[in-house]
Amino acid sequence: MRTMPGTSIQSLLSRIKYFRLIWIFLFILSACHSSKENNSGIQSKTLEAEVEKPQTFLFDIAIDSLIIEQGQVKRNQFLADILLSKGVNYDLIDHIARNHKTVFDVRKIRAGNQYTFISANDSVQTPLYFIYEIDYTDYVVFSLTDSLTAHKGYKPIHRETETAYGTISSSLWNAMVDGQYDPNLANKLSEVYAWTIDFFGIQKGDEFELMYERLYVDGKPIGIGKILASRFQHYGKNQFAFYFEQDSVGDYFDETGQSLMRTFLKAPLKYNRISSGFSNARFHPVLKIYRPHHGVDYAAPSGTPVYSIGDGVVTRKGYQKSGGGNYLYIKHNGTYTTAYMHLKGFAKGITEGVRVKQGQLIGFVGSTGLSTGPHLDFRFFRNGNAVNPLTVESPPAKPVDSANLLRYSDHVLNWQSKLNLLKATADELRKSQENAEIAGSKS
Repeated sequence: MRTMPGTSIQSLLSRIKYFRLIWIFLFILSACHSSKENNSGIQSKTLEAEVEKPQTFLFDIAIDSLIIEQGQVKRNQFLADILLSKGVNYDLIDHIARNHKTVFDVRKIRAGNQYTFISANDSVQTPLYFIYEIDYTDYVVFSLTDSLTAHKGYKPIHRETETAYGTISSSLWNAMVDGQYDPNLANKLSEVYAWTIDFFGIQKGDEFELMYERLYVDGKPIGIGKILASRFQHYGKNQFAFYFEQDSVGDYFDETGQSLMRTFLKAPLKYNRISSGFSNARFHPVLKIYRPHHGVDYAAPSGTPVYSIGDGVVTRKGYQKSGGGNYLYIKHNGTYTTAYMHLKGFAKGITEGVRVKQGQLIGFVGSTGLSTGPHLDFRFFRNGNAVNPLTVESPPAKPVDSANLLRYSDHVLNWQSKLNLLKATADELRKSQENAEIAGSKS
């Protein structure tokens, strides 16, 4: 054998053994790495298999692999009609009607309301649950299996803050309609300002901006929540309202922290118009003579509800054929008394000596006594002397507590900045509309 110079056979064998050991080591290392990769892949698949898909719920019932059928109660349709159509027997229907009245009286099922059947995915689609939706949020679940239980449930309400603004041309209601807002906002806003603004006395050109809660269930609007902040410009004067809670009780206050609630409501009813005002010499439409009319006549349809404008005690109740017809007097305190005349009738429980609350129903508009048509003759007395109800300045209720003034100040600054931004947007729109009207008139 030929050898390399300076290299012995023993040395060569040693080198071959060395390289063989290295090759074996690398082979083992590669095999370990491959095994690790395979194990990792198996483990990953195992973990994936262990993760369960999230269940789907409807009315807090897991409905995976179940059949859902929804419908609407038809006119003159009863619970028995609906359940019998799904093969539920009379005994079970009778049990539901008799034994679950404390949860829900099935006689109160109304046409137009939604209902749902949740059934087993078997050959006959056995009904397991019947759900009746009482309203937008409340529903009742009747179990149709052996348990035969019933319980009420409630859909969560989602609240979003939305805005509205407008200018009065005829009425607040029409302004809401013109702005494509929910007209019920007019009622909400009039309730906020019930003690400070007579909304039947608002004038053309009055402006408003407000931020309010819009209520949603299942992504659908269902109504209006609280008005959070508003500005109403009436006779050129800004009147602010901010909703603020203290001691878990919410109320409305102006920018200085004074309560918008007053001792007296601005008017005792929702009326169509003022047919006759306060006067010392009014021509009487029946007697055809001039004589004092120390009240305000609110023209309204017969039967319109009449409310007490403040807390007090009924001191007089009676009938005057040649005068005020059915009438009531309410003493509010040592200074103020109010009178309500020509009533069609009195509310239940209204008798002399009864204490009434502000806004409580006391009677109904009529045309009794000396009257030419349905209206309410409303009178206001201060220390026994008749005063004009439209000019009485009612004292405010309690303001924001001094301990909460700093928090209220921050609250007002936050909402006022948002209202100012909304007003700027509204002013821009009003200006562009005015310019468009001017351009249209010139052309």
